[in-house]
Amino acid sequence: MSADWDDLRVFLTLAREGSLTMAAKRLGVSHPTVARRVHALEERIGVRLFDRLPDRFVPTSAGEELLADTEAMERAAESIGRRSAGLTDTARGVVRISAGEAMTTLVARHLPSLRGRLREIEFELVTSHMLANLSRREADLMIREQVPDLADIVARKLGRVAYAVYGVPDLAPAGRASPDKLRVLPWVGFDEDHSYMPGQKWMAELLVDAKPTVRTNNWMVLHEAVRSGAGLAVLPCYLGDPDPALRRVGGLLDDVAVDQWLLVHRDLRGLPRVRAVMDALIDLFQRHKPLLEGRERGARAAA
Repeated sequence: MSADWDDLRVFLTLAREGSLTMAAKRLGVSHPTVARRVHALEERIGVRLFDRLPDRFVPTSAGEELLADTEAMERAAESIGRRSAGLTDTARGVVRISAGEAMTTLVARHLPSLRGRLREIEFELVTSHMLANLSRREADLMIREQVPDLADIVARKLGRVAYAVYGVPDLAPAGRASPDKLRVLPWVGFDEDHSYMPGQKWMAELLVDAKPTVRTNNWMVLHEAVRSGAGLAVLPCYLGDPDPALRRVGGLLDDVAVDQWLLVHRDLRGLPRVRAVMDALIDLFQRHKPLLEGRERGARAAA
């Protein structure tokens, strides 16, 4: 049996999506095209690959066997793509970096110095709370607060980020305020879907049964709401300390500090442009370590 890779890719997508409509959307083709390609593959190999249920396509036992082989082929094709991208010794081209919006803002703040040393490299900054698929080149590098338990991912610790409570001077009490005094003030925080964000557990314990009066799903919106005087909030020190409109309330929240990790696929870490950006990011974090750790209070970091 000689199966066309395009037909196998359609089969693989339908097996994952479970419906012709979703598979067609994922592949960017028409609904009939998916059905026709799958039928042609079944005719070619002489077995039925799917049970057509009323609301879903489910692989048969033969389909399950082919699925395993096709996934192995996909991994091999992706590996070839990653390795072929490295068949140059020149640090030039596009490097895509995925990070949360606050961390992306920090990187963007220092793009002039980064690009000053890497003139032949184009930067793509992608803001996301979710893990990008490094195997499929959804990103070349990721900056995250956890190291995922995934094969072929190499992690390098960039540093530790400190957090504190911030507010506008008219709202923020001077010095250390008691929990009772803080509890009665308005707060800005994340919505329930993002309650895993740093500082949200600390704030929930402070407020007991109450919720922040303003909630969002984005660090930059949170920052702007605090600047407007909507309430106090827990912010990373690299956002709060350089902002002249904000005052830090109390000290650093020791239980909230989190590590930042630079993640790269094993096949890409030797790619010259990726390696160059990795080195530049590591240097950036080292140079601004006091700001990240909350020890450069009230100062603006040099670019």
